[in-house]
Amino acid sequence: MNHICRYALGFLSLLSFSVDLPAQETKDIRVLDGFQIEQVYQVPDEQGSWVCLTTDPKGRLITSDQDGKLYRITPSRDGQETKVEPIPIQLGFAQGLLCAFDSLYVMAHEAEGRASGLYRARDTDGDDMYDAVSLLRPLKGSGEHGPHAIILAPDKKSIYVCCGNHTDLTPIDSSRLPKLWQEDQLLPRIWDPGGHAVGRMAPGGWICRTDPDGRSFELISAGYRNQYDIALDPNGELFTYDSDMEWDVGSPWYRPTMVCHATSGSEFGWRSGNYRWPDYYPDSLPAAVDIGPGSPTGIVFGTGAKFPEKYQRALFICDWSYGIVYAVHLQPEGATFRGTAEMFCSAAALQAADIVIGSDGALYFVTGGRKTASALYRVSYRGTESTAPAAPVAPNEAALLRRKLESLQTAGADQAAVVAQAWPHLTSEDRWIRFAARTAIEHQYELGWSKNVGQEKATWPILESAMALARTNHQSLQGVALAALARLDWNKLSEPQRLHLIRDYALLLLRAENPGAIVVPEILAKLNDKFPCGEPVTDRELCRLLAAAGSADLVPRAMRLFEAAHTQEEQIHYAAMLRVCKQGWTPELRRAYFEWFVRSANLAGGNSFNGFIKVIREDAIAALPNADKVSLEDVLAQQAGPSDPYAELKARPVVKEWTAADFAKTLETDLINRDFDNGKKVFTLAQCFKCHRMEGQGGYVGPDMAGVGRRYSRQDLLESLVDPNKVISDQYQSTRFLMNDGRTVIGRVVNLSGDDFLVQTDMLNPGKLTPVNVDQIEERSTSKVSLMPEGLLNTLTRDDILDLMAYVRSGGDRKFEELRSAGSQK
Repeated sequence: MNHICRYALGFLSLLSFSVDLPAQETKDIRVLDGFQIEQVYQVPDEQGSWVCLTTDPKGRLITSDQDGKLYRITPSRDGQETKVEPIPIQLGFAQGLLCAFDSLYVMAHEAEGRASGLYRARDTDGDDMYDAVSLLRPLKGSGEHGPHAIILAPDKKSIYVCCGNHTDLTPIDSSRLPKLWQEDQLLPRIWDPGGHAVGRMAPGGWICRTDPDGRSFELISAGYRNQYDIALDPNGELFTYDSDMEWDVGSPWYRPTMVCHATSGSEFGWRSGNYRWPDYYPDSLPAAVDIGPGSPTGIVFGTGAKFPEKYQRALFICDWSYGIVYAVHLQPEGATFRGTAEMFCSAAALQAADIVIGSDGALYFVTGGRKTASALYRVSYRGTESTAPAAPVAPNEAALLRRKLESLQTAGADQAAVVAQAWPHLTSEDRWIRFAARTAIEHQYELGWSKNVGQEKATWPILESAMALARTNHQSLQGVALAALARLDWNKLSEPQRLHLIRDYALLLLRAENPGAIVVPEILAKLNDKFPCGEPVTDRELCRLLAAAGSADLVPRAMRLFEAAHTQEEQIHYAAMLRVCKQGWTPELRRAYFEWFVRSANLAGGNSFNGFIKVIREDAIAALPNADKVSLEDVLAQQAGPSDPYAELKARPVVKEWTAADFAKTLETDLINRDFDNGKKVFTLAQCFKCHRMEGQGGYVGPDMAGVGRRYSRQDLLESLVDPNKVISDQYQSTRFLMNDGRTVIGRVVNLSGDDFLVQTDMLNPGKLTPVNVDQIEERSTSKVSLMPEGLLNTLTRDDILDLMAYVRSGGDRKFEELRSAGSQK
């Protein structure tokens, strides 16, 4: 459970937490119009802190105290009070429950002499109470990243289980993933300086399918950090909500919490330390929805709810730390889904831990975890829309094709037949279909299909089949893969194809026994002169590959991009790549490189952020020749504290205290032929990248700017820039605490530590949190003030503001209708 591992927030040990904080009152919980929320039960201290839910065949709920017993709940209805009964078996400490096959399945954690693992409880004497317990499968892992959810599989004959990344993969009998996983990163790893997950290796968090007796385990999906729960849509498509590593916020390897479509054979790229794969690596799969910072807990589809159709089809997900239950609306996109997240209900410190649809058609969720006070809530629909069961929607043709290819993802099949069926689909423009087809081919270990690689002429099959050869690590066939890649014309490749080509070479370099003999020369001959190419993401990956290949003239080119980088993530990326480069340095470049570390004191991020930068600097110093250490002694000795991040902006003369009215009359005509480059420069100058994402870069603490041009009018965007307090989204609304000592604290509540709310008061420094003790709060209210500072535009010219607006509306697309051609200057 990611909310329990918020080490970045300076949590104390489990034993230091109290249970005195009262559960959230429903009057403080915001819920969508038409829905009603009620507190069904407030859990007394002696029943602990509840963290998981399931329904039983009689419509009751079953829950577990995170550090104690199991309980059965008959929710109040028709004037009857809620009834809670302890289940009198020596079992509990669970983070996953399922009633199926006349049994209660429990994912229990090590306690009271019992091992962690998958347990089964049964009622053997017919008294409507479980009495017999058996351990089906011990699991090596416990705690917040240990064994998690259990759900019934689509065939109704088996079950799915999921475990976080601190749970060793249990012995498996079969695997939908080819057993080829490695760390697969080119440069030396930087383990988390804070010590989290040090030594934990691939495959990370995983999902398996097993029979009702837990005898046979099949690996379905892996590469997660800490997915707490899993859920199936009405067509049997599997989803999960994976956690971020909040200590990494601000770094280029940070990935936000994300809803993942956990298809057969899927890999989502979690690796420890700075090894986290970006989502464009083609040997992994991207998220269906990026949610942002948070703490994923329970999830459930709205299937069976007496809700309007839109919400019957929604995936409800719980974010423990920010106190939000989202409704995620997923739409088919090719063979997978893409979606948007809508805030369904929320409150400050609403620690939603798990969620189910009850037999009465209501949505139930429980708050609790880490010994915080618990309550059970029910959400019902009281609006005017129809709540008739939503009609089934059949999978589209692309999804059906993907499923057919997934059925081939087994070893020991008729290998020639599998390859014959899968190979033609390597040509697909759909990444998920290509992934499913390549995965099926990789299972065919005899590699008779390698002759196809040498005969291929189409781009996608060359890229995918070369990757398959690289991953299967058959040394004698590396030349076949390299010859196939050599046939590709860089200038004719799209950006996704270029990224695929770079990753193919990376895998060949990583897995070759003697890469210097053949792989390195091929990489340098093919790609050395392509850097930089002008595509920011591609340039970052080219730099990584060329640094690993030892390009002699990489440094001057990489330093130009390093010094021109707009975001701290991009700067840190190049700093990390350059630390391993030994050739191409001049005294001036060395000095410029190390001077960046002095300025980096102004950068901010999560708990491990400064530690990562320190390790990068130490590695770079260790690689310095002794003579350079002497000549750079002055800059290496410099220490600098953080300064005002807005200093450069404030140093400019005030132009005007701008208002929306200053632009209103001519806004439509003024937003024509604006300057992309100046807009991006202003976006950087105003520190917008610190909080907001643009062009795949930037922070996560504010709204993502992608799609702003489609979602908001010019006038709305202008007003949000000039007057950020006019309209504040619920998702980014802050809380105002008036303390009994006279202090006022304003910020976003992002977690709970003992009796303290942990409040993010500075969006430019998201890892710095202010504790607010609940016993010292005089008054708590919703703040009317945005955390986005006022007056940021007052030192900008009219053209600067209009260029900024056009850049934001473009979403990073130079061809956007309001922009001039690339590189234009006003």
